[in-house]
Amino acid sequence: MKPLFRHLVSASLLGLSAFSLTAHADDFRAGFVSTDRIFREANMAKAAQVKLEQEFSKREKDLVDLRNGLKSASDKFEREAPTLSDTQRATRQKSLVEQDREFQRKTREFQEDLNARKNEELQQVIDRANKVVRQVAEAEKYDVILQEAIYINPKYDITDKVIKALNTATGPVPSASSNPSK
Repeated sequence: MKPLFRHLVSASLLGLSAFSLTAHADDFRAGFVSTDRIFREANMAKAAQVKLEQEFSKREKDLVDLRNGLKSASDKFEREAPTLSDTQRATRQKSLVEQDREFQRKTREFQEDLNARKNEELQQVIDRANKVVRQVAEAEKYDVILQEAIYINPKYDITDKVIKALNTATGPVPSASSNPSK
Protein backbone atom coordinates (compact mmCIF):
# COMPACT_ATOMS: atom_id res chain seq x y z
CA MET A 1 0.00 0.00 0.00
CA LYS A 2 2.79 2.43 0.81
CA PRO A 3 4.33 2.31 -2.73
CA LEU A 4 0.92 2.98 -4.29
CA PHE A 5 0.36 5.90 -1.92
CA ARG A 6 3.81 7.34 -2.78
CA HIS A 7 3.02 7.13 -6.50
CA LEU A 8 -0.30 8.89 -5.99
CA VAL A 9 1.33 11.64 -3.95
CA SER A 10 4.12 11.98 -6.54
CA ALA A 11 1.60 12.13 -9.38
CA SER A 12 -0.43 14.73 -7.47
CA LEU A 13 2.66 16.88 -6.85
CA LEU A 14 3.69 16.61 -10.49
CA GLY A 15 0.21 17.66 -11.59
CA LEU A 16 0.22 20.62 -9.21
CA SER A 17 3.68 21.74 -10.33
CA ALA A 18 2.65 21.45 -14.00
CA PHE A 19 -0.45 23.54 -13.24
CA SER A 20 1.74 26.05 -11.42
CA LEU A 21 4.15 26.27 -14.38
CA THR A 22 1.23 26.83 -16.74
CA ALA A 23 -0.07 29.63 -14.55
CA HIS A 24 3.39 31.27 -14.50
CA ALA A 25 3.81 30.80 -18.25
CA ASP A 26 0.67 32.90 -18.83
CA ASP A 27 2.42 35.83 -17.09
CA PHE A 28 5.69 35.36 -18.96
CA ARG A 29 6.38 38.03 -21.61
CA ALA A 30 9.14 37.76 -24.15
CA GLY A 31 10.27 40.23 -26.75
CA PHE A 32 12.81 40.43 -29.53
CA VAL A 33 14.98 43.25 -30.85
CA SER A 34 16.97 43.20 -34.10
CA THR A 35 20.36 44.87 -33.64
CA ASP A 36 20.94 44.75 -37.39
CA ARG A 37 17.83 46.87 -37.98
CA ILE A 38 18.89 49.27 -35.26
CA PHE A 39 22.29 49.71 -36.95
CA ARG A 40 20.55 50.32 -40.30
CA GLU A 41 17.58 52.44 -39.26
CA ALA A 42 18.33 54.36 -36.06
CA ASN A 43 19.32 57.98 -36.61
CA MET A 44 22.14 57.61 -34.12
CA ALA A 45 23.65 54.74 -36.15
CA LYS A 46 23.20 56.64 -39.42
CA ALA A 47 24.90 59.69 -37.90
CA ALA A 48 27.80 57.51 -36.74
CA GLN A 49 28.18 56.15 -40.28
CA VAL A 50 28.22 59.67 -41.76
CA LYS A 51 30.73 60.78 -39.14
CA LEU A 52 33.03 57.87 -40.02
CA GLU A 53 32.72 58.54 -43.74
CA GLN A 54 33.65 62.19 -43.22
CA GLU A 55 36.51 61.31 -40.90
CA PHE A 56 38.06 58.74 -43.23
CA SER A 57 37.13 60.03 -46.69
CA LYS A 58 40.39 61.96 -47.24
CA ARG A 59 42.56 58.97 -46.28
CA GLU A 60 40.45 56.72 -48.47
CA LYS A 61 40.85 59.12 -51.40
CA ASP A 62 44.61 59.25 -50.79
CA LEU A 63 44.74 55.44 -50.89
CA VAL A 64 42.76 55.36 -54.14
CA ASP A 65 45.14 57.92 -55.65
CA LEU A 66 48.15 55.93 -54.43
CA ARG A 67 46.72 52.71 -55.89
CA ASN A 68 46.00 54.41 -59.23
CA GLY A 69 49.52 55.89 -59.30
CA LEU A 70 51.01 52.48 -58.56
CA LYS A 71 48.93 50.84 -61.29
CA SER A 72 49.92 53.55 -63.75
CA ALA A 73 53.62 53.15 -62.89
CA SER A 74 53.30 49.37 -63.19
CA ASP A 75 51.59 49.64 -66.60
CA LYS A 76 54.27 52.07 -67.78
CA PHE A 77 56.99 49.69 -66.59
CA GLU A 78 55.36 46.78 -68.44
CA ARG A 79 55.29 48.82 -71.66
CA GLU A 80 58.86 50.09 -71.33
CA ALA A 81 60.52 47.00 -69.80
CA PRO A 82 61.65 45.50 -73.13
CA THR A 83 63.56 48.67 -74.02
CA LEU A 84 65.20 49.19 -70.61
CA SER A 85 68.67 48.02 -69.69
CA ASP A 86 68.94 45.33 -67.02
CA THR A 87 70.07 47.92 -64.45
CA GLN A 88 67.18 50.28 -65.24
CA ARG A 89 64.68 47.41 -65.18
CA ALA A 90 65.94 46.18 -61.79
CA THR A 91 65.88 49.71 -60.36
CA ARG A 92 62.30 50.35 -61.50
CA GLN A 93 61.14 46.91 -60.31
CA LYS A 94 62.66 47.59 -56.90
CA SER A 95 60.92 51.00 -56.83
CA LEU A 96 57.56 49.41 -57.75
CA VAL A 97 57.95 46.77 -55.04
CA GLU A 98 58.71 49.46 -52.45
CA GLN A 99 55.70 51.52 -53.60
CA ASP A 100 53.49 48.43 -53.37
CA ARG A 101 54.74 47.68 -49.84
CA GLU A 102 54.02 51.28 -48.84
CA PHE A 103 50.52 51.03 -50.35
CA GLN A 104 49.85 47.73 -48.54
CA ARG A 105 51.09 49.20 -45.22
CA LYS A 106 48.92 52.31 -45.57
CA THR A 107 45.92 50.17 -46.54
CA ARG A 108 46.37 47.97 -43.44
CA GLU A 109 46.72 51.01 -41.19
CA PHE A 110 43.64 52.57 -42.75
CA GLN A 111 41.57 49.40 -42.19
CA GLU A 112 42.79 49.04 -38.60
CA ASP A 113 42.01 52.68 -37.80
CA LEU A 114 38.62 52.50 -39.54
CA ASN A 115 37.68 49.29 -37.72
CA ALA A 116 38.74 50.72 -34.35
CA ARG A 117 36.70 53.90 -34.88
CA LYS A 118 33.73 51.94 -36.22
CA ASN A 119 33.79 49.75 -33.11
CA GLU A 120 33.89 52.87 -30.90
CA GLU A 121 30.94 54.46 -32.68
CA LEU A 122 28.90 51.24 -32.78
CA GLN A 123 29.57 50.65 -29.09
CA GLN A 124 27.94 54.00 -28.32
CA VAL A 125 24.90 52.97 -30.39
CA ILE A 126 24.78 49.58 -28.64
CA ASP A 127 25.04 51.16 -25.19
CA ARG A 128 22.21 53.61 -25.91
CA ALA A 129 20.07 50.92 -27.55
CA ASN A 130 20.55 48.59 -24.57
CA LYS A 131 19.38 51.34 -22.21
CA VAL A 132 16.29 51.89 -24.35
CA VAL A 133 15.62 48.13 -24.52
CA ARG A 134 15.81 47.98 -20.72
CA GLN A 135 13.41 50.94 -20.47
CA VAL A 136 10.93 49.26 -22.81
CA ALA A 137 11.27 45.93 -20.97
CA GLU A 138 10.69 47.52 -17.58
CA ALA A 139 7.86 49.79 -18.73
CA GLU A 140 6.01 46.98 -20.46
CA LYS A 141 6.94 44.28 -17.93
CA TYR A 142 8.83 41.95 -20.28
CA ASP A 143 10.57 39.02 -18.63
CA VAL A 144 13.14 38.55 -21.37
CA ILE A 145 14.27 40.38 -24.50
CA LEU A 146 16.23 38.37 -27.07
CA GLN A 147 18.64 39.83 -29.62
CA GLU A 148 19.40 36.80 -31.77
CA ALA A 149 16.89 34.24 -32.97
CA ILE A 150 16.48 31.96 -35.94
CA TYR A 151 12.79 32.77 -36.12
CA ILE A 152 10.65 35.24 -34.25
CA ASN A 153 6.94 35.87 -34.50
CA PRO A 154 6.56 39.55 -35.51
CA LYS A 155 4.15 40.21 -32.65
CA TYR A 156 7.10 39.83 -30.22
CA ASP A 157 9.40 42.17 -32.16
CA ILE A 158 9.93 45.44 -30.26
CA THR A 159 12.60 46.78 -32.63
CA ASP A 160 10.30 49.53 -33.96
CA LYS A 161 9.72 50.79 -30.40
CA VAL A 162 13.45 50.84 -29.70
CA ILE A 163 14.26 52.65 -32.97
CA LYS A 164 11.48 55.17 -32.32
CA ALA A 165 12.80 55.83 -28.82
CA LEU A 166 16.39 56.13 -30.09
CA ASN A 167 15.28 58.59 -32.77
CA THR A 168 13.57 60.92 -30.33
CA ALA A 169 15.71 63.55 -28.65
CA THR A 170 15.13 62.35 -25.10
CA GLY A 171 14.49 58.69 -25.89
CA PRO A 172 11.12 58.24 -24.12
CA VAL A 173 9.61 54.80 -24.14
CA PRO A 174 6.38 54.31 -26.13
CA SER A 175 3.29 53.21 -24.20
CA ALA A 176 2.68 49.56 -23.41
CA SER A 177 -0.48 49.46 -25.52
CA SER A 178 1.34 50.11 -28.82
CA ASN A 179 2.54 46.50 -29.27
CA PRO A 180 1.16 43.84 -26.94
CA SER A 181 3.14 40.61 -26.92
CA LYS A 182 0.62 38.32 -25.25
